[in-house]
Amino acid sequence: MIKTYVETEQNKNQTSIENIIKKAEDLKEIFSTRADAIDSEGTFPYENFEDLKKANFLSLTIPKEFGGQGLNLLEYLQVQEILAQGDAPTALSLGWHLGVMLEAAENRHWQGSALQRVSSNIVQKRILLNLAQTERATGSPSRGGTPGTIAIKEEHGWRLNGIKAFTSMAEALDCSIITADLNYTGKKGFILVDHKREGVSIKETWDSISMRGTKSDDLVLKDVLVEEEDLLFVEDDRSSTTRGWYLQVPAVYIGIAAAAKDYAIKFASEYSPNTLPGPIKDVPEVRRKIGKIELELFNARQVLYAVARKWIEQPDQQIKMASELSAVKHIATNSANKVVDLAMRIVGARSLSASNPLQRHFRDVRAGLHNPPTDDAIVYNLADAVLGKP
Repeated sequence: MIKTYVETEQNKNQTSIENIIKKAEDLKEIFSTRADAIDSEGTFPYENFEDLKKANFLSLTIPKEFGGQGLNLLEYLQVQEILAQGDAPTALSLGWHLGVMLEAAENRHWQGSALQRVSSNIVQKRILLNLAQTERATGSPSRGGTPGTIAIKEEHGWRLNGIKAFTSMAEALDCSIITADLNYTGKKGFILVDHKREGVSIKETWDSISMRGTKSDDLVLKDVLVEEEDLLFVEDDRSSTTRGWYLQVPAVYIGIAAAAKDYAIKFASEYSPNTLPGPIKDVPEVRRKIGKIELELFNARQVLYAVARKWIEQPDQQIKMASELSAVKHIATNSANKVVDLAMRIVGARSLSASNPLQRHFRDVRAGLHNPPTDDAIVYNLADAVLGKP
C-alpha cells in the first residue's frame, strides 16, 4: 500500500514537471517574437512577465505547502534553459526571483513566518522580487566585503540607507531583499523591502549593450523604515551559504547558445549560393563547425546537470560544493560564447546585421563572462581549494 502511494506521488510529480516544461516551451515561442523589440528598445519585458504570471511561473520554486509548485534545482534549471532560448533577459530576470525562493525553500533559514508570508504574497498577489546585493563601491558580493548599505535598529524597525547597483527588474519589482551592514557591526543582514515604502526609488543607470531587457538599474534607499520582522536572516563568515541556484546563470547562457545553434542550422540548411550544388550544410567546414557546436553544448549541459543532480541527491555535500558550482559557471558560459561565435562564423556577415538575432545572442552571451564569479576569481578559488590559501 505504501509503495503504491509513493509510486502514485512520483507519477503525479513527473506529470507536473512535464506540464511545466510544455508550458515553458510554449512561452519560449511567444517570447521569441518579442525579443528583438525588447532588445532594440531597451525596455523591460512586461508582456512576458504578464504571461509568466498567468502561467503561475512566479511560484515554481515555492514549497507546495505554501501553494507553490515545489520545483527542485534540476527542474528549475531545465525551465531556465528553455525560456532563455526565447528571450534571455526575461529568463535571467525570472531566475533571480525563482532562485531566491528556492534557496529559502531549501534552507528554511528565514526568521519566523517570513517564508510563508512572502510565499503567500507571490502565489496570491503575484508579487515580483529580487535579491539586491551589488554595490559600486564594493563590487560583486562574490568577492567578499561588507555592504555599504547601512541598517540602523530603531524602536519600530530598521532604518536603511544605501544604493544597490545592477538590480535586475528594478522598475518592475514589488519587493527587494537587500543586504546591509547591521548597526556597523560587519554582520550582513538580508532585509525585505517593499518598494512602496517611502524613500525607495529607482535611478536609471542601465546602459548595457547586453541583456538590455533586464533593466538592471540602481535601487536607492533613503531613510527607508522597515518592520523588525523584515530582517529575514543574518549572515556572517561562519554562516554564509553555498547557493546552488546561482547555476541559473550558466543555464540561461546555455539557452542562448542553443538558440544560436538552431538559427545557424536553419540557415545552413536553407542557404544555397549559386556556387554550390546544394545548401551550405553539405560543406565539410560548416559540418565541422556544427559538430563543434554540438560538442560544446553537450559538455556544458553534462557538467551543469550532473552538478545539479549531486546538489539534490547529496544534500550533505552542498556546503562543500562552492568550487564545483563555480567551475560549472566557468565551463558553461565559456562554451556558450564559443557556440555563438561558431554560429556567426557559419552564417557569416549576415550575422552582423541589426535585424539578425545572432548579433543579439552575441551581445547577450558575452554578459555571462561578467556575471559573478568572474573567470579569474573562479580559477584562483579552484587553486586555493586544492593548494590552500598562501
